[in-house]
Amino acid sequence: MNNFMDMHFLLSTKTAQRLYHEAAAREPIFDYHCHLNPQEIADNRRFPDLAYMWLGEHHYGDHYKWRMMRANGIDERFITGNAEPYDKFLAWAETVPRLIGNPLYHWTHLELQRYFAIDDPLNKASAPAIWKAAHEQLQKDESLSVHGIFKKFKVYAVGTTDDPADTLEWHEKIAAAKGTETKVLPSFRPDKAINIDKPGFADYIAQLGKAAGKPISTLEELLEALSARIDFFDKRGCRAADHGLEYIPFGPAPDGSTGPLNPKSRWGKDVDETLAKVLDGAVVDARSLESYKTFILCFLGAAYHDRGWVMQLHLAAIRNNNSRAFKDIGPDTGYDAVHDHPVAAKLARFLDLLESAGKLPKTILYSLNFKDFYTLGTIMGCFQGDGIPGKMQLGSAWWFLDHRDGMEDQMKLLGNIGLLSRFVGMLTDSRSFLSYPRHEYFRRILCNILGTWAEAGEIPNDFTLLSDMVRDISFGNALRYF
Repeated sequence: MNNFMDMHFLLSTKTAQRLYHEAAAREPIFDYHCHLNPQEIADNRRFPDLAYMWLGEHHYGDHYKWRMMRANGIDERFITGNAEPYDKFLAWAETVPRLIGNPLYHWTHLELQRYFAIDDPLNKASAPAIWKAAHEQLQKDESLSVHGIFKKFKVYAVGTTDDPADTLEWHEKIAAAKGTETKVLPSFRPDKAINIDKPGFADYIAQLGKAAGKPISTLEELLEALSARIDFFDKRGCRAADHGLEYIPFGPAPDGSTGPLNPKSRWGKDVDETLAKVLDGAVVDARSLESYKTFILCFLGAAYHDRGWVMQLHLAAIRNNNSRAFKDIGPDTGYDAVHDHPVAAKLARFLDLLESAGKLPKTILYSLNFKDFYTLGTIMGCFQGDGIPGKMQLGSAWWFLDHRDGMEDQMKLLGNIGLLSRFVGMLTDSRSFLSYPRHEYFRRILCNILGTWAEAGEIPNDFTLLSDMVRDISFGNALRYF
């Protein structure tokens, strides 16, 4: 019998153990997509307590944990409310033993082990001693500041998530201060410029115009503003864009045209009219709205291609499903779920439009719905090329899928229909500086897959071959890709 989460945790064969300890564990981390707060990085934040690090504050916390606390019957006051930090921690400690079978059970204990050298399982009885030990370390240990955490976990780079209208002032301060060797790179997230059907769109376009230094009232002015902001981000180290989409839009102009991507084309003129109407407060039909979204997304994809950026497309989240909770505590608080839109036809046409123009950038396709993975994996295979290894990527198991089964299934599926060896690997997609053991979790799962195949005689038990593959997926592929 193995001990609870010991050094060989998740590693069921000798080959898997050797691959993890001699290859994967030593690799740096390239966390190419996260939601860390750049100001906290610039300030080299020292965290007050374990409750803040685990549960965060209202509107900026861990909605994974919040969902499970609600499922455990915890009152909202101890989740996003105004309860004392220690009482929130105790509420989480009460929930943890109920999490067996959920990845949060493993993540919680990996974080206790790796950050605080605490091996005891967290529960109501152990909570006071664990709180005290962690609190003492947080006050004294420099390795638990933001920059200390980056160094401790060998974080080579992080890609934050930033709105086009952002000043990037904190990124500039991070670069100027040179307080950390970790590269802190902005990522371009223009969802608000695409979501023409969302409340507040006109106000956002005014904000974007202000950031670009020019009012926006036409499509041509909008494209100029987006291009200016892309250049602004590019000069500050940006190498990736990110889009959170329910589904890939593909709605051409009413005449059926799909190009060229020019504001003076017939398609562009129709989109210009749609934009003007919406900015003026008019109601516009669904087809025109989708045509606008398609035009803007294609324009952006072409711009990313020209600058050598990676385009990340996160699909299939249905958000803010509980209207009462949305009204009371707002968005991004744990009330999102998995959507089930059809994906194949529109995705294929969108990628083909960019490919036909010679403007398809390196692209990572994610879906929150596992049913989409075969579709994404086979469609992306139609657009590989340009001499770029793994130009089109099936993104890491994301959000509701980043558990052991989800990661295993995603990697095995990629191995069956693509090149697992070219996979760019894990990302945290997290707001928490405690999330880096998720990379360890992923790497252990990867090593166990390969080790199991090797000892079953399904692949050569060639340590050099397999350890090189593990190093590539853990870090090297992402380094080269971005």
